[in-house]
Amino acid sequence: MKPDLSGVKSDDVLRFSRRDALRIFAAHMALAVAGCSKPVEEIVPYVNMPEGLVPSEPLRFATAVPMGGYGLGIMGISVDGRPIKVEGNPRHFASLGATDVFAEAAVLSLYDPDRSRTPTQKGSIASWDAFRAALLPQLGKHDRNRGNGLRLLTGRVTSPTLLRQIDGLLARYPQAMWHVHEPIDDSLERQGTVLAFGRALHVLPRLYKAEVMLCLDADPLGSGPSQIANARHWIEARNPKTPSGFARSYVVESGPTLTGTKADHRLALHPAGISDIAIAVANTLGAGMAQPKLSPAAERFAKAAAGDLIAHKGHALVLAGRTQRADIHALAHWINARLDAPLDFIAPFDRSSAHEPSAFAALADDLQAGRVETLVIVDTNIGYDAPADMSIATALDKVSFSAHLGLYADETAGLCHWHLPQSHPFESWSDLRAIDGTAAIVQPLIRPLYATRSAHDFLTMLTGQDAVSSYDLVRETWRSSGAASFEDWWRQTLHDGVVPASAAQPVTAGTPKRPEITSTEAQGELTLVLSPDSSAWDGRFANNPWLQECPKPVSKEVWGNALWISTADAERRNLKTGDVVRLSVKDRAVETPVLVTGGCPPGVVNLTLGYGRRNAGAIGSSIGANAYRLRTSDALWTIEGVTIAATAERREILTTQNHVRLEGDARDLYPIRSLKDIAEATGPDATDRPLPTLYPPVASDTYAWGMVIDTAACIGCNACVVACQAENNVPVVGPEEIARGRDMHWLRIDIYDHGTSDMPETGFQPVPCMQCENAPCEPVCPVAASVHDSEGLNAQVYNRCVGTRFCEANCPYKVRRFNFFGYADGQEYANLGAETIKAQRNPDVSTRQRGVMEKCTYCVQRISRARREAKKEDRTIADGEVVTACQSACPTQAITFGDLNDRSSAVKGLKNDPRNYALLGHLDTRPRTTYLADLRNPNGALKGERS
Repeated sequence: MKPDLSGVKSDDVLRFSRRDALRIFAAHMALAVAGCSKPVEEIVPYVNMPEGLVPSEPLRFATAVPMGGYGLGIMGISVDGRPIKVEGNPRHFASLGATDVFAEAAVLSLYDPDRSRTPTQKGSIASWDAFRAALLPQLGKHDRNRGNGLRLLTGRVTSPTLLRQIDGLLARYPQAMWHVHEPIDDSLERQGTVLAFGRALHVLPRLYKAEVMLCLDADPLGSGPSQIANARHWIEARNPKTPSGFARSYVVESGPTLTGTKADHRLALHPAGISDIAIAVANTLGAGMAQPKLSPAAERFAKAAAGDLIAHKGHALVLAGRTQRADIHALAHWINARLDAPLDFIAPFDRSSAHEPSAFAALADDLQAGRVETLVIVDTNIGYDAPADMSIATALDKVSFSAHLGLYADETAGLCHWHLPQSHPFESWSDLRAIDGTAAIVQPLIRPLYATRSAHDFLTMLTGQDAVSSYDLVRETWRSSGAASFEDWWRQTLHDGVVPASAAQPVTAGTPKRPEITSTEAQGELTLVLSPDSSAWDGRFANNPWLQECPKPVSKEVWGNALWISTADAERRNLKTGDVVRLSVKDRAVETPVLVTGGCPPGVVNLTLGYGRRNAGAIGSSIGANAYRLRTSDALWTIEGVTIAATAERREILTTQNHVRLEGDARDLYPIRSLKDIAEATGPDATDRPLPTLYPPVASDTYAWGMVIDTAACIGCNACVVACQAENNVPVVGPEEIARGRDMHWLRIDIYDHGTSDMPETGFQPVPCMQCENAPCEPVCPVAASVHDSEGLNAQVYNRCVGTRFCEANCPYKVRRFNFFGYADGQEYANLGAETIKAQRNPDVSTRQRGVMEKCTYCVQRISRARREAKKEDRTIADGEVVTACQSACPTQAITFGDLNDRSSAVKGLKNDPRNYALLGHLDTRPRTTYLADLRNPNGALKGERS
């Protein structure tokens, strides 16, 4: 693609090996040369260094990464041919310039030492040539029988090129079948559209147009392919300065979620009770169904929510979540039609025009019946995440030839005859569609590190074609879109990262049919609700150490999962946090510690997917409980009639916030305001006004850097935490060190609760270094390692620090981190000392050694880079020119950074906002980082009834 740099010619091409790239980084690092022979393609923008380019200067390349099969547009940042960081692509619908934790962590997975490096046959090292020799006789059989007995299994596929190749495979073998298995899918949502409209449709809610929103166990702000877009649109609707006002949200859910945490009104109910709320709201709109029996609190909630929805017709929206039955999804469509809700429907694009994938259950039946002779699995792990009732391990034994293409030698690889290493998305060409259909070209940032192939290469092999590069395949897919000059179109598309005019067009769904629904009651004493994990997702990210050590937003758990149980249920069973229980349903069981959690409804326990892996790798294996053991094909999200039996064992649940809890009342540390409070305010919080002090005045000779964090906009998604870790070479310390309170994150997100254990009123507060002007850490340092620079930053001079930790003891914000071990210098956790991991490190930030104190620096390396550019052009740094790593990642733009000496800067304006306050402002530390108080918009009819 064309970099945004002068002096680089558009036809300059770098054809380089992986060894060449890493030699520039460090002479002592060398990785095994990739064994696969591949065509050389254009992947970086020059052969000979153009005039004006400087070694170690970052270059940005637009590409995309997959998340559950959908594409997320990113900008890959490379230094000397090494991808080191990702940021969002502002032109891409699904990222809008921001990232999530999975996109940020993708760069670390590229260098994972546990990635598959070579093909294996029944566990023994083999080669691609050996696999091809074994495959050809199988394909010969299927040429004669037209593909009878040949099955292709993939995850969700949105790549137009891969769909085209699947069409070609099925055209060659008409009797073959294509199946799809995606553990975190939207099958109930699509079944709901079939019930309502008679056909499968994909729903696109327009949250930025919603003035009132009711979520029925839906979590639009939670992790997933649509998190960033939903979060951005949600905060646009909750901006008190917009003409449409501040949107109100009602959430009724079966377990704590990010959307519920940020709701104006939240009600915790059993999934069956949530269905009853939907029926009650529909009856208010004239559905005429049998009225369900609701508790007094649920009845008031439903009445208030329904009234608000009706009062905002045209700008009111109802969303149903994964735990709700297909008929409840259909009922939500009926309600939305009556409300003229702001949402669009588009035709599903994860299928080709000629072939619709068959269900995974049909493949499981064929496997058990012995009707499958050849099974080809592409990038899905059914050996781990298939429903338990399908008995996949025994079913695969009945297949005479099976091959698995994947990034890791995972559980499925061990059940197949052949395992084939797959290229990382940063190593291969492809294309992906986002949740709205927007297409992006996936371009490699580096040559393959190992003997890997992409899914495109693999499908080419299956169709018996001559070797065609992924690059040529992708170009061929889009050649008809190139208008007059395809090459110009291609280069511009690579530069922008988005295929123009590629989003799916809305379709007219028609009038939805109201389903016939009756109220249901819970079966059994306890119901288990499953959900994707905010760190491991469905298990595919289990071996990523950044994600394993990233605290879960609500519980702050790290390195594992636990069974969430309500206070009432725990007391009835005499259970305490950390007690290990045996969770059983029929003849299946798992053991897991319990976590007593406010916000869980009685009769419901919650457990996340993605843990209990056997073959994840050195980081992710044997961590947490495997919830898939309890999951069946007819109970994917809600499992009725589970039982809990206490064991004699206790297991510590690793959490982070208890280690750094601030001293003070939650209402002072995390104030929550109403719209009325803000309307009556006249200026910033009084705690932000200077108090008398003995500290010398702080003078900023040019710039005065400061930050404001809007807690009303923060959804606790942790994108900023992982972005900071990637940017600043923050080490992973491992579970043993976390248990000792030795977390190394420079940025944390605290969660505050103003309510009771059964009726929480919660919010999120990101806490970096406050950059105090009256910094308590500075006068106690015996070697002046903690000092103010000329621009007011509280700098940390690492090569002066002798590790007394006096500064840490004197910091009231608990934001300083001490290297007890050489976490990134010889004493790394697990396999994190591998040479490949070192290639990810940012060369602009020093790698700290054991025995020094470290902390947030406002990304001083980015400030320095902007200062050099401004000096070359003889100007001052413009407002918004310096963007910190946490700021760039934030999907809701909750973080604003800039120069306080610039009266027109955005950060200066926010300092004068009526909601602005200083954390622990009564200590007169005068922090440069301040906050905007959280803001809620409660319904007066439900005042005081948050639950």
